[in-house]
Amino acid sequence: MESAIAKALNLEAEPVALLFSAQKPEEAAQFKQGVQSCVMFMFASAARGKTAVFDRESYACPGGGIGLGFGNAYEKFPGGLPGFCRFLSTGNENDATGKAIGEGMKAAGAPATFVDHFLHGERYKRTPDLAEQFVKGLPITEVPTQYVVMKPLSKVDPTKEEPVSVTFLVNPDQLSALVIFANYDRPGLENTAVPYAAACQVMGILSYKEAQSENPRCLIGLTDISARKYLKGQGCANKLAFTVPFRRLNQMEGNVEGSFLLGSTWAGVLE
Repeated sequence: MESAIAKALNLEAEPVALLFSAQKPEEAAQFKQGVQSCVMFMFASAARGKTAVFDRESYACPGGGIGLGFGNAYEKFPGGLPGFCRFLSTGNENDATGKAIGEGMKAAGAPATFVDHFLHGERYKRTPDLAEQFVKGLPITEVPTQYVVMKPLSKVDPTKEEPVSVTFLVNPDQLSALVIFANYDRPGLENTAVPYAAACQVMGILSYKEAQSENPRCLIGLTDISARKYLKGQGCANKLAFTVPFRRLNQMEGNVEGSFLLGSTWAGVLE
C-alpha cells in the first residue's frame, strides 16, 4: 500500500504498519526468548524496510509486552507490580525485598544501568502511588492473535490484511503538517493527542484503544526518553512518531488532494 501522505510529507523513512497475525511472516526479525531489549529497535528496523514479529515469549521487556498487547507483563517484572512502580519512581533500595532483588541482580551480572534504576528509580513518576495509577490507566489488552507484526506500509496488501495502526517517523516540520492534517476534516482542537506512556505503548495499546472509538484520534509518540536514548543511532534522532489508527488513515489519505499538503506554504517549508 502506497501512502499519498508519506509522499506529500517527503518522508525519509517508511511508515510502519502494526498488524495482528495468526501466522508468523517469513524471514521476519524476532527477539529471542528471554532477550532484554526495546521494542522500538524493531520499529526502527521496520522504518528501514524490514519486517518484525513479536509473540508472548519475545517482546523484549515488560513495558513492551504491555505495549504490544500481551497482557499485564509488569506482573513479571522483578518484584512484581510493586517493584515496577518503585522502579518507575523512587526506586527499590528502601524496600527490603526490592533491595535484596536488586543486590541479587547485581551479583548475577545484570546490566549496571538497569540495576541502578531498579534500586534508585527512573524518576519518571514522583511516587510509587502515582506510578501505580499510571499502570491502572493503561488500556492493558490481550491481542486476539499469537503474533503482532510491524512491517513497512508499502509491504501491506490491503486486500488481504488490515493494520490496526500506522506510525510515521517525522521531523518537526512533518509533525506540524500532520497535526494540521489530522484536524483538516474534523471540528474541534484535539484530534491529535500526546499521551504519557512508553513509545511502544503509544503506537500499540493506545492506538488499539483509539481504533475502537467512534472518532479515533492520532497520537504523537517517541516522547519516551528511554526509547530516544536507545534509538539515537537508529535514524530516529530528532524525530518523533505520529500514529494513526488505520480506519482514520484511510480517511486522511483521501483528503490529500485539495489540501495544504499540495499547496505553496507546505512546499516552502519543504524547501
